[in-house]
Amino acid sequence: MINKSKNYDDLLYSLPLNIRNIIIKLDEYLKEGLEEIRLRIDKPLMVYVNNQERFLSADGNIVNSPNLAYIVTNEDCEKALQLISKSSIYAFENELRNGYITIKGGYRVGICGKCVIDGESVKTIVNISGFNYRIMRQCIGSSDEIMRYIVKYPDVVNNTLIISPPQCGKTTLIRDIARNISNGMPELNFQGEKVSIVDERSEIAACFKGIPQNDVGYRTDVLDLCPKHIGILMMIRSMSPKVIITDEIGKVEDISSIHEALNAGVSIITTVHGNGIEDVARKKYIDEMLNNREFDRYVILSRKLGAGTIEAILDRDFNAIFKGPYRKECKTIC
Repeated sequence: MINKSKNYDDLLYSLPLNIRNIIIKLDEYLKEGLEEIRLRIDKPLMVYVNNQERFLSADGNIVNSPNLAYIVTNEDCEKALQLISKSSIYAFENELRNGYITIKGGYRVGICGKCVIDGESVKTIVNISGFNYRIMRQCIGSSDEIMRYIVKYPDVVNNTLIISPPQCGKTTLIRDIARNISNGMPELNFQGEKVSIVDERSEIAACFKGIPQNDVGYRTDVLDLCPKHIGILMMIRSMSPKVIITDEIGKVEDISSIHEALNAGVSIITTVHGNGIEDVARKKYIDEMLNNREFDRYVILSRKLGAGTIEAILDRDFNAIFKGPYRKECKTIC
């Protein structure tokens, strides 16, 4: 398996010069484990690396005290906004109202500031004072070992729900599942099927100007930044998918559109936040899907061995057909 991070050029050149020079100085092993870069005006520069929050000094070293860290300036944040928006923040208003901008390379930059409200919706964000650069990595092959539980010869794809706490690798996993279903797996005598991804938060395919920055397979179509309940129905009507993949269901309209897909004979692979089957069984609307045995497989994730740890795979009657913890190691390529 390859943990395939696009080289850092797209990320680096979206950072203000002072911050860029600090990140460049990081040791290679820290760059490989980098998950987030946090900029807050008048606060110490912080990174989330190898599952830990750390402070960074001006010379690119990890320091234990915020007093020794580089202090992010107002000018740094102004420059960051110019770089990620290409000096035209209005061109990104649709993304900005969701609290982030996706930049070239598939990296997502979260943004905080003062929200301008229009009715019950966020119109835009002004007085921006904080940025979270999330490092996108694609783990090619992360789903290989579990695909035999999800697909089978000649063209069966099991309806699958991935259950995971935040930051445990669920999006990385469904991205690789999409690639494998789309491209096919000769070792499983599975030839590949048409996949439609409804990517409401632009996390799975990480589209930039409509083009997926991640490898999601050559039989895959993507609706970017489209609400799940709308996109699922659009895909059914227009793209004749065998499988629809989306992330983080929970609203009643999500469940209703999934029912439409299942009634149309389309397989569903999706995710939900939770700490196990008992936890998600207490969630409104999800409980009915579990009681009705609408999913054939449940994949339960944790961080026990690091992000992407598979704790168990259950069948439609909640019997364990795979027991972990198990995690396939990644080799990071920058």
